[in-house]
Amino acid sequence: MNNIFRGLIAGYGAKKLGGGCFGTIFVFVIIWLLLGQCS
Repeated sequence: MNNIFRGLIAGYGAKKLGGGCFGTIFVFVIIWLLLGQCS
């Protein structure tokens, strides 16, 4: 998967699911790693 699309998807998910600053970063990292495993 292209890193740009991976970042966009992870960023969107983090914005929707993350509560505060650390929550958003945590969700972003989790989605980024999950998308990395899929490809």
